[in-house]
Amino acid sequence: MSHEADFFESFRGRLEAIAYRMLGSAGDAEDVVQDTFLRWHAADRELIETPEAWLTKVLTNLCLSQLGSARVRRETYVGQWLPEPVLAGDRMLGPADTAEQRESVSLAMLTLMERLSPNERAVYVLREAFGYPHREIAEILDLTEVNCQQVYRRAKQHLAAGRSRGVVDSGVAEKIVQGFLAATLSGDTEPLVRLLTDDAVSVADGGGRIRARRTPVVGAPDIARYLAHVFRPTDAKRAILGGINPVFHAVVVNGGPALLIQAGERIFGVICLDVGPGGVEAIRLQVNPDKLERFTRQWAAAGPQPPLVATW
Repeated sequence: MSHEADFFESFRGRLEAIAYRMLGSAGDAEDVVQDTFLRWHAADRELIETPEAWLTKVLTNLCLSQLGSARVRRETYVGQWLPEPVLAGDRMLGPADTAEQRESVSLAMLTLMERLSPNERAVYVLREAFGYPHREIAEILDLTEVNCQQVYRRAKQHLAAGRSRGVVDSGVAEKIVQGFLAATLSGDTEPLVRLLTDDAVSVADGGGRIRARRTPVVGAPDIARYLAHVFRPTDAKRAILGGINPVFHAVVVNGGPALLIQAGERIFGVICLDVGPGGVEAIRLQVNPDKLERFTRQWAAAGPQPPLVATW
């Protein structure tokens, strides 16, 4: 039993990475991986010829069930839904050796994948991010190989608008975030307008737990005014932060630059920037505390980091 548990643990990181891409939620990914372990523990392993394939099939089917119920839940979700951000270095992100693997875990792509059917998403993730051959994917999903190839082509067509930004290192991310933070804290909207593309979009996810704008903000001037209001210090905002002034950190999240907002030991928000050739194209503000739990644990485990700004 110890050997079998050790084998599962050696494969857990890969399962988590598949589940996270499938579900867009690190918390849900942890849950389905644990359910997979329970089924592995209870299975007659003498009947399992290829453990890796068996685990992947069980996990994928659990994810498909989860996606079905998640769609129902999101119909009543308060405000805008965004994927759960994951800090650089977290094994949940999985392999990042190729452009396809890096793109598959970007927040932009995880958001786009919400438009796919569960089967399309499973085929796309297994093929694009993990290189499974269509024959194996077909066996996992109980499809024919030809049908699997057709599903993959449809998924790619649905995601044609997604564009890879690559992965930035911490130094590049810090410079991007420094410029963004300086512009938002300046009190002047013009510097922020210059950083944004004309058709930039800003989306906030409070999940009904934290007050957040429930509709996207579109266009550089409107986003600049919106963010100037968000970052303007007030007594009410300080009260929400527990009377503690926030500190701001530049971090890499899902392969892209992001701004972390922290007060005391609590992370209040992660603002992810999608940067293209013309500037910042999209801003995703994650303030739903349910979606910051794993991020907070990973950030604490990394140890103290020097902030960009320690006063507000």
